[in-house]
Amino acid sequence: MKFTHAILVAQATACLAFIGCKSPHARIGAPEQLTINITPERIQRGEYLANHVAVCMDCHSRRDYSQFAGPMITGTKGAGGEVFDHKMGLPGTFYGKNLTPAALKEWTDGELYRAITTGVSKDGTALLPMMPYQNYGKMDREDILSIIAYLRSIPPIENTVPTSKPDFWLKPILKKMPQKAAFQSKPALQDSIGYGRYLVTFAGCADCHTKRHMGIPVKKKSLAGGMSFPLPSGTVQSANLTPDQSTGIGHWTKKAFIARFKSFDPKTFHSFATQDGFNTPMPWLFYSGMSEEDLGAIYSYLQSLKPIKNKTVAFTPKKAKILRKDAKTETVGLKKI
Repeated sequence: MKFTHAILVAQATACLAFIGCKSPHARIGAPEQLTINITPERIQRGEYLANHVAVCMDCHSRRDYSQFAGPMITGTKGAGGEVFDHKMGLPGTFYGKNLTPAALKEWTDGELYRAITTGVSKDGTALLPMMPYQNYGKMDREDILSIIAYLRSIPPIENTVPTSKPDFWLKPILKKMPQKAAFQSKPALQDSIGYGRYLVTFAGCADCHTKRHMGIPVKKKSLAGGMSFPLPSGTVQSANLTPDQSTGIGHWTKKAFIARFKSFDPKTFHSFATQDGFNTPMPWLFYSGMSEEDLGAIYSYLQSLKPIKNKTVAFTPKKAKILRKDAKTETVGLKKI
């Protein structure tokens, strides 16, 4: 979940003047005439990125949020259908699209490439930037080609996904959001800080781990956590990822950082029911598949940041509502009557 209602309200404030502007297709341009050579190496790299770094399958599969960290429901990988709506603070009802060959067979490689890196769909309309194309457009071109090669290779699943319905005020705003890609070369693994920055951008860490004011990221609080996520049982706040000793991860060792992610390896992690208690939208089970080298690079980059003191509260349960009938008190909400 990378976009909230407040973020888009801020976009609205900044973009009121563009109503009636050129369509995204006209501004970004036609899709590239592109035919990707699907090699085993690209499929392998794309599988890794789509499942464990960019975590495309986080939003484009169905997830069971009755279990901690929402493990993927078997048989839904890439088939779409996950709902993102007003309950999550979003301005409308949106659905993760089907990314399997069953749905993408009519898409050209160029159309997929344009959608992933600029936010312009096959029909020329704009995608909701909850799909972080702004990040993907800053990656190495070869990594994007590898993701597309992987999507072409996964088993097709027939699943017709409903059309997303943004709130009326959002429709003109979406026209302005797509932007042209600005690719970079992937840093060498030996450049642990540069490569770590690359992975943090690809994984969208700052999207959730940066506090916002009126929907705009507070630059001085980048990666210091504090963004809130409403859940049925309460509110989760993202953690401070800067190396502050008291409120961030300054006291963490690289070994402990890597171990936290690896503890959610689906092969060994035993999922458990939340029972209306603490849960998290953090896709731990997806990120756990990152290599130790990549996790180590992320750690090195985060440790290179300026420490920011920002205490966050991991989970705040909803307060039970108190109803009084005569002399009898009934508690509802998290607890049953």
